[in-house]
Amino acid sequence: MTSTVANESWDARERFYTGEPLSVACLGLDDDTRRFLALLADSSSLIRVRTQIGAPDPEMIAEQLGEPAPDVCLIDFDRNRRTAVAAAESIHSTIPGTAIFAVSAQNQPNAILEAMRCGCSEYLVRPIDRNQLVSAVMRVGARRQEKVDQNRAQLLALMGAKGGCGVTTVATQLGALLASALSRRALLVDFHPDCGDAALYLKLTKSRYHFFELLENSERMDADFLESFLVRHSSGLELIPAPEWDMTARDGLAPGALTRTLTFLRSRYEFVLVDLPSSWNEEKLAVIRDCDQLYLVAVAEVSAVRNLVRQLQYLSGQGVRRDKIRIVMNRHDRRNIVSDDQIEGVIEQKIFWRIPNQYPQVVKAIHEGDPIAQRRNSDVTRSLEAWAEEIGRKQDEGSKNKREGGFLSRWRK
Repeated sequence: MTSTVANESWDARERFYTGEPLSVACLGLDDDTRRFLALLADSSSLIRVRTQIGAPDPEMIAEQLGEPAPDVCLIDFDRNRRTAVAAAESIHSTIPGTAIFAVSAQNQPNAILEAMRCGCSEYLVRPIDRNQLVSAVMRVGARRQEKVDQNRAQLLALMGAKGGCGVTTVATQLGALLASALSRRALLVDFHPDCGDAALYLKLTKSRYHFFELLENSERMDADFLESFLVRHSSGLELIPAPEWDMTARDGLAPGALTRTLTFLRSRYEFVLVDLPSSWNEEKLAVIRDCDQLYLVAVAEVSAVRNLVRQLQYLSGQGVRRDKIRIVMNRHDRRNIVSDDQIEGVIEQKIFWRIPNQYPQVVKAIHEGDPIAQRRNSDVTRSLEAWAEEIGRKQDEGSKNKREGGFLSRWRK
């Protein structure tokens, strides 16, 4: 009877969990355990099995796991115990934010102690008990939520449906308004690998270093080191610019560099805006997965709407939740040939924000390097100010909710 009640309790908790699933990597697991995890992932919203690694290499484990790092790694300790121990030690030292679960048929105290010593936080005896695994996953989720509850920045990514949609203009104006009108600590990161325009639009062209140099030196990250990369606008917005002109081939980023950098930046600001390029790569996808909100900026043109559909389909295939994505129509005019209803019907999603078309005023603001100079007489700036207020209000409400309850509070009611 007790067992039945316990199972019903866990099933209820799984059904009512509405948070983002924890990403799971499987290292060297047998077929039965992999099938068990796949069934759990399909039947609940607790986990998402992201990576299957048949033969983990302790020296290359960070590269094998990829970015962003998984929330949980399950390692088979029976197939090759020495390799399993080395892999766990490597993950524990290089990716400390990832929880490590040992999986083994052995339940002797010495075996459990060995796993704990090399960095495992949980020891699951095969065949894995569902309740034990769910309990372990929820503990990881609770710890992750506690980190989120700390006053870290909202990470807002902006990307164009195609070139020329005005993403950099929107990003610089929105960031400047968050800093000036709302008095928030705001940072803009120009993520273009070369020829980014954010510094030009803000007339901040005397920077010494760019964002990719920061990534290459992420292990040296502290407040003093970051300071040398920042340039400040009169609105209060701070910027880490893109390279002005760098056509040389760039080596791949060190494992964990992007995650470390974004985590550190989040700890120092209330809002971090990222101006993403139109080209796709793993680093850009990692930013999108990590961000709190992705704004896809488009204009009412057939080519832009077609690309919106393609981007939404691609992001869905990459596991990016649709409710994380907001559609922003720039240079909006009710007289556009392609109507809002047509756009919403094609993309199967409501338009989140509409920025009026006042192109001459926007160009003048860019020329002057002051995105909010015409704040009082510009419909564009007033629209963006309302958007900034919406973002600020959402963050304030989220902070209040976090103070009133945590990851497990929903089941204490």
